[in-house]
Amino acid sequence: MKRKRTYRTKEIKFKVALEAIREQKQISEIAEEYNVHPNQVTQWKKELIEKGADVFAHDKKQTEKETREQRDKLYKKVGEQQMHIDWLKKTLGITE
Repeated sequence: MKRKRTYRTKEIKFKVALEAIREQKQISEIAEEYNVHPNQVTQWKKELIEKGADVFAHDKKQTEKETREQRDKLYKKVGEQQMHIDWLKKTLGITE
């Protein structure tokens, strides 16, 4: 009979990984306490150590939004410049 997959919240994963990092208990004790496999505790610990610095990074969505706005502003400026160039060519009678 198959066992039903258990999904853990990010808060639980963080709590387990933090306990593993503190090393006040053995991995097997933490795994038993939270009813997860010891390999899973080790994986969450490794992931927290590797990606922990991202917590202090700027909000990625905000940065992407700012980048999009800046890109749109630059495209608008390029379009305006092209219109000026075309107008000047027409006014001066320059043909390509």
